[in-house]
Amino acid sequence: MSTRQVLQVFEQYQKSRATFVQTVAELASRPQNIETLQNAGVMSLLRPLLLDIVPTIQQTAALALGRLANYNDDLAEAVVKGDILPQLVYSLAEQNRFYKKAAAFVLRAVAKHSPELAQAVVDCGALDALVICLEEFDPGVKEAAAWALGYIARHNAELSQAVVDAGAVPLLVLCIQEPELSLKRIAASGLSDICKHSPELAQTVVDAGAIAHLAQMILNPDSKLKRQIFSALSQIAKHSVDLAEMVVEAEIFPAILTCLKEQDEYVRKNVATLIREIAKHTPELSQLIVNSGGVAAVIDYIGDSHSNVRLPGIMMLGYVAAHSENLAMAVIVSKGVVQLAIALSEEKEDHILAATAWALGQIGRHTPEHAKAVAVANVLPRLLQLYLKTGSSEDLQAKAKRSLKNTLQKCTHLPALEPLLHDAPPNILKHVVGQFAKVLPHDSKARRVFVTTGGLKKVQEIKADPASALHEHISTINSCYPEEIVRYYSPGYSDQLLERVEQYQPVI
Repeated sequence: MSTRQVLQVFEQYQKSRATFVQTVAELASRPQNIETLQNAGVMSLLRPLLLDIVPTIQQTAALALGRLANYNDDLAEAVVKGDILPQLVYSLAEQNRFYKKAAAFVLRAVAKHSPELAQAVVDCGALDALVICLEEFDPGVKEAAAWALGYIARHNAELSQAVVDAGAVPLLVLCIQEPELSLKRIAASGLSDICKHSPELAQTVVDAGAIAHLAQMILNPDSKLKRQIFSALSQIAKHSVDLAEMVVEAEIFPAILTCLKEQDEYVRKNVATLIREIAKHTPELSQLIVNSGGVAAVIDYIGDSHSNVRLPGIMMLGYVAAHSENLAMAVIVSKGVVQLAIALSEEKEDHILAATAWALGQIGRHTPEHAKAVAVANVLPRLLQLYLKTGSSEDLQAKAKRSLKNTLQKCTHLPALEPLLHDAPPNILKHVVGQFAKVLPHDSKARRVFVTTGGLKKVQEIKADPASALHEHISTINSCYPEEIVRYYSPGYSDQLLERVEQYQPVI
């Protein structure tokens, strides 16, 4: 056999390996093929190809493994049990940029599924190798490494701390300053994943100078980048007053308010979330948002949004209103109650309804004027309905009840309370009747209207325990009227009158 024929055997073997690994990589990109590949033992066949002498075969084998591990946690577990990770980590330091990208993709695909799998990636020494990749010249390698580090950090504070301890944060901050948009996005996302867990982790990101660089990009035209920028800033701002103030000091207001009108709903939602996280801390921060036109902008945003996109805006109004009478009045003046009333009638999901009920309660609890603004929006019957509805979640029932109670205890606008006389259960009714008992003794016009609208008649029909607050309130109301009027509207009085008519003997 000639030398050429011998070499041809090796060429054929190499060609077959390349064809096999490329075909597997392509098949692994389609979910319907995954189970068949798994049952055929693809993992054990790909592992030796990671050590192949041909670089393209190595890279394609890593790509195929990444696609498989990305599919579900069982396959990611198989990568870990197959002892593949140490080889990948070793290759991150030794191989070319194409392989590094593929290896980082596998690490990310394994780490994304659970804290346990992410910990397995950490335990095989991946963090140091990934951090070194952040210093590579090639932006694709940096991006792949940043993505893997973010997926490790997102699970919990311990894993996030491990990423910080490996020295990733300053390099991620450098990455957001690079010209490539995709690298900026992934680096900002990674920073967001690190600082979401605790004030200490957020402080680490802040100390690396992240806020100034993130804030500079809030008007960047790229929507996907802005999603990550606002996510990162809100994850920093949520932890403490100091961190929120640092975000505000980067002069993000009023510039970020224009982003509430973006086409991209994730950008809008993340901006509203950032404003919410700042507003919740102190009256001063809420006042700053009001002064920059933030409340009016968020109210418009609630009107233009639906479902979960609406939620951070609704909560933001609740936080602002909770701080003080003046801030709650700013929400009222900007027509916030009207938008919250619309949300309360339109939304179907309990958690959104619960947040809306809570926000309305924060507005209505301050003074009679605040309570009136809530009451005239006709939300009290809807709150009562949500409280009484058997299908409502416990949280929704609790928040609707508290909102009703807080508003009723301040409300002196009687026309808005009357419908509740007919439907409210005793524990709510005592607050409704209590407000009538407060107002009627001092308002003759209200006393007259209370009779003509049927309110007095309804009060006489209420059965109250003689020792209860409800009975006391009813007695106070009755004392506002002549005895014969009270008797006239009492149940059974018309029968008594008819009986007297029948028994009456006319004088002829």
